[in-house]
Amino acid sequence: MTIEDLAGYIESLGGVLTLHPAPGDGTPEIAWGDYFFYYAPDGITPTTVQPFATLITKDYPDDTTSQLDRPDTFRLNINTSRDEFIEWTGHTPRESGSLDPSTTDTLIPHPIYASAAWLAVVNPGPRTEAPIRNLLRNAHDRARARYDRRTESD
Repeated sequence: MTIEDLAGYIESLGGVLTLHPAPGDGTPEIAWGDYFFYYAPDGITPTTVQPFATLITKDYPDDTTSQLDRPDTFRLNINTSRDEFIEWTGHTPRESGSLDPSTTDTLIPHPIYASAAWLAVVNPGPRTEAPIRNLLRNAHDRARARYDRRTESD
């Protein structure tokens, strides 16, 4: 799976606002080339919620264990439910795991945000394609439900 395949799939879920920072758009240079996916059918970037998924193309200063600076390497990050996190890792988000964060095509706890029930996969491929599509649909559904609750209360 390519970054473009994944971005297209996520956007096809509907109501998705994709932020794809690039030079000249006022975003920090460190974020250039990455993707941040929000449920925002109104096209307004949410300021009080995190994206439901991200595609990261490089190491960040505090996040180097996935070794994203290798050629043609990226990581998909998905905000999951606690139950989904436990299903895929065998432990709660607060417990630590022992998987190598640089392993490819394997769902792992996010190297930094596992405690918030984020899962990650470096270079998704055939082994993870079906599970990540399901996890992305679920993350999108939860983001949509949060959006609907916020707009109903306004």
